[in-house]
Amino acid sequence: MANNEKKIEEEHETKETDTSSNGKIDRPGRQFYIPSQIVDEFGEKGRDHLNKPFRAQFLLAITAGSFMTFGAIFSVLLAMGVETQGVYHLLSGLGFAAGYAMVFISGSVLFTEINVLLPSYLFNKAGLMKANIYKFWASAYIGNILGAFMVAGLIQLSASLSDPFYTELSLYLDKKMKFMDHGIKGWFEILVSGIIANWLIGMAAFLTTAARDITGKFLGTMLPVVLFVAGNFQHSAANMGYFSVGILSSDKYEWYEYIFFNLIPASIGNLIGGGILVSLLFSYAYKEDIQTSLGKPKNKRRK
Repeated sequence: MANNEKKIEEEHETKETDTSSNGKIDRPGRQFYIPSQIVDEFGEKGRDHLNKPFRAQFLLAITAGSFMTFGAIFSVLLAMGVETQGVYHLLSGLGFAAGYAMVFISGSVLFTEINVLLPSYLFNKAGLMKANIYKFWASAYIGNILGAFMVAGLIQLSASLSDPFYTELSLYLDKKMKFMDHGIKGWFEILVSGIIANWLIGMAAFLTTAARDITGKFLGTMLPVVLFVAGNFQHSAANMGYFSVGILSSDKYEWYEYIFFNLIPASIGNLIGGGILVSLLFSYAYKEDIQTSLGKPKNKRRK
């Protein structure tokens, strides 16, 4: 009964502006979802991704990886020749935000995004087969890498980008690989940087899910992405975009250096940042408020 009353209140609250018979205008509905609704939506998205056929999961992962390379290229192109640091970081972040916007809005499967979606689902679902989870996570990661390389290869074959682009790209790669000179300490630094990066990208997914129109979704994506790019925080999916072009256009770093001295520790950090600091944290904080069909029905006590 309490759940039905709450549902009716939410429906009333989210009604669009309307004119009644006496000419008065009703109050407009909220332009965003509340946090408990966002976490519930995370769980439903995680369930939907997991229940897709494997071919759909893998194809959407390839698509997401390709968008990461487009975002990486756009970030370099927008910031080329800009000397003012603040403007440089802003333009670079805006460029990469285009890649994330394409991922979020198209429903593509990005490894770092499912680090946010799946834990929200698992938090409310008992008895889920672990093999399905591991298979999905692995297919997303591999698919993202393949998609990133596919776009990088096509761009190299097109010969569309000029020499100044590759000079600027080299600076990006140096910033991301600077930890390699710090040994074990550098590996740990990347892991911590990866936690911060996917904490921010998890909040980009949070804000994007909160928005109820396309403009809000773009803005929700843009702000955390600009921050993570400006801070040089290590995001494995984003780095796949930069590294794929770097491997095909330069011999400054070897492929295994990109993997062992960046992608692996960054990916571990991304799991922690997105899964714990966004998904599980909010799922636990709002567990009493979540109206979900993902798990067992929750019996609420009346006060």
